[in-house]
Amino acid sequence: MIQAVFTIGIVMTVVLVVLAFVLSKINLKGFTMYYPFAAVFFAGLVFLLLAIILEKVDILGAGFGGWGLACLFSAAIAMIIAAILDSYAQKA
Repeated sequence: MIQAVFTIGIVMTVVLVVLAFVLSKINLKGFTMYYPFAAVFFAGLVFLLLAIILEKVDILGAGFGGWGLACLFSAAIAMIIAAILDSYAQKA
């Protein structure tokens, strides 16, 4: 089960980092670049809440708690990378 959570987290992180690269090239105004990462973060919180409320459910080898942890991990890493890319874009 922990291997599934790591795999899901890594795949989601790669997808979100690619999204961060794409969004950094578009030159969006304000904080619009960070909305997808905030959405994934809040989805992770919802998954963790569902893990507390509902009984055990396996989705691709991980329960709701595992999906929540994977979403929170990937959103945090991708948001850090997006902030670095945005700071370089503002400097240039």
